[in-house]
Parts: sequence; structure tokens; C-alpha cells
Amino acid sequence: MAIKVEEYIREDASNPYKQWFDGLSSQAAAKVTVAKLRMELGHTSSIKWFDGIGEYVIDWGPGYRIYLAKDGDTLVVLFGGGTKRGQQRDIDKAKALFAEYKTRKNAMAAKSSSKHKG
Repeated sequence: MAIKVEEYIREDASNPYKQWFDGLSSQAAAKVTVAKLRMELGHTSSIKWFDGIGEYVIDWGPGYRIYLAKDGDTLVVLFGGGTKRGQQRDIDKAKALFAEYKTRKNAMAAKSSSKHKG
């Protein structure tokens, strides 16, 4: 079962995942790209879920992590990542970004529904 994987774009047009990804070595970037493709193909067994945040662990090098959240049944929104060393900081950042994402989505839904009532 294919899963749609999107990168979260903030209101200021910044992309936390891309900023993190662009700083990786070519080897690490290749491992992360494979992990993202595996998620798109429905391989989600490597994801550990807690407090609404998923952590995809890449068992290579310093133990890279990709942080994500589910939106509905098929949409997985990526937030960024890190290594085991900065794990708690990265989790906190992912939680804050997910809260921001939900706030923006709810505001857009409210704006959209008010247009349809008039």
C-alpha cells in the first residue's frame, strides 16, 4: 500500500526537513532517501510512535532519525531529523512543528468552510 509522504513547509516557506537533509553527507543522504522511499512503499515497521510523533530509526552511522506525523490514513508529514545524541531536542522540535501544522490546517479549514456558507 503506497503512502503519500510530504515535507512540511512552514508559513515563511522554510522547510525544516530539507534544511536538515541538505546538511547530510552524501552517504547519509542516500540512507535517508532509501528510508523515505520505504515509507512511501508502505514499509512503516521501523517507525516508533509516541505522543503523535513517529520516529523512523536508520540503523547506520550515528543512528539517524526521521521525525514525522500522520495526517489521516495515508498522509505522512516529515519534519526533520537528527541522531541519537540530539534525540530529545529533535522530538521536542517535531512536536512543536506538528502543533504548528495542525493550527495552520485548522485555520485553513475554518476559512474554507466560511467561504462555502456565504
